[in-house]
Amino acid sequence: MSQTVIIIGAGQAGGQCALALRQNGFEGPVILIGDEPYVPYERPPLSKSYLAGDVPEERMFMRPEAFYAEKNITLMRGVAVTRVDRATRTVQLSTGDTLTYAKVVFATGGRVRKMTCPGADLPGVHYLRNIDDVRAYKERLAPGLKLVIVGGGYIGLEVAAVAIKRGCTVTVLEMMPLVLNRVVAPEMSAFFSEVHRAAGVDLRTSTAVTAFEGDGKLARVRCGDQVIDADLAIVGIGIVPNVERAAEAGLACDNGIMVDECMRTADPDVFAAGDCTNHINPVIGGRLRLESVPNALAQGKAAALAILGKPEPVTEVPWFWSDQYDLKLQMTGLSRQGDTIVIRGSMADRKFSACYLRDGVFVACQAVNMAKDFLQSKKLIAERARPDPARLADPAVALRDL
Repeated sequence: MSQTVIIIGAGQAGGQCALALRQNGFEGPVILIGDEPYVPYERPPLSKSYLAGDVPEERMFMRPEAFYAEKNITLMRGVAVTRVDRATRTVQLSTGDTLTYAKVVFATGGRVRKMTCPGADLPGVHYLRNIDDVRAYKERLAPGLKLVIVGGGYIGLEVAAVAIKRGCTVTVLEMMPLVLNRVVAPEMSAFFSEVHRAAGVDLRTSTAVTAFEGDGKLARVRCGDQVIDADLAIVGIGIVPNVERAAEAGLACDNGIMVDECMRTADPDVFAAGDCTNHINPVIGGRLRLESVPNALAQGKAAALAILGKPEPVTEVPWFWSDQYDLKLQMTGLSRQGDTIVIRGSMADRKFSACYLRDGVFVACQAVNMAKDFLQSKKLIAERARPDPARLADPAVALRDL
């Protein structure tokens, strides 16, 4: 138990893995390596309360800096891993140093998907993934600012809600016909589109950016024949999993680092956790890569337990959330095109749930200001319940009674 565990990536999965090692009795050296200059922090507030100025940076930290010293966790910040050699069990760092491991965990997360069109590198074109990203423009969100948001997913719509409240002129550009196209039914997409348009957002779907334009800095966003004046652009078109170091080390990667339900790779001394993993999920009965905080925390703990020889599969039903205006959207399970959707409650009153059935089986729930439905839906999904659609549509019938 005195052998060194190196965790590559100091996000929520890596931070949770280090914590879980200590909580479960590991007394050997733990080295947590992160390429950002911060202690592990929560990312969801970046597009919500931190961007809005309601939450200071230190409130996002998973633990204060002193915690890591107290737990004898070596935290290396602002350091990148340049190579992992499984034959020699070594990790090479951007500092030129080389560390030796007994076990290593890839918790490398993901990076933003970049625009490649002309002008994408102009000053004024930004992304949203880390604290430094948001620091660069949060104070600019003020009345009169012309903001163009590229991408109508959760990040884009959350930023739009914050910017509208700050008095900005906001345009959202989504290349697909619907916002939230990959994750919700058309009825839910239509609801959120109407909410944003009613709030003053110029929401344009089926609209792809062809260029960012300006003389030395961003002034316009071009979408074919459409030209939109812009002081600032924020791009949110997804992330790419950071698998390069794992792939170079000879680990199997396919839309993520391939692991089992306990976060083990094919190498018994190598594990992975968080957004970077392609894992076996027993709830959905297959493989997937999930980008979510609950998943990162659960997998970080699972990797620690597997290292300690106490493997426990991650069996939690996937869940997510999004805050937009006065709407608390809470989601469980994974829906897909072709599922039957059953609406409970009233969209007009902005308090309802969209429940998804696949061949009669309850597979997902997206609850808007309906916390009880969100909480109770997890059990229905885990048990593969087959509720009566008529009773399911009745909000007077609690989900737990189905």
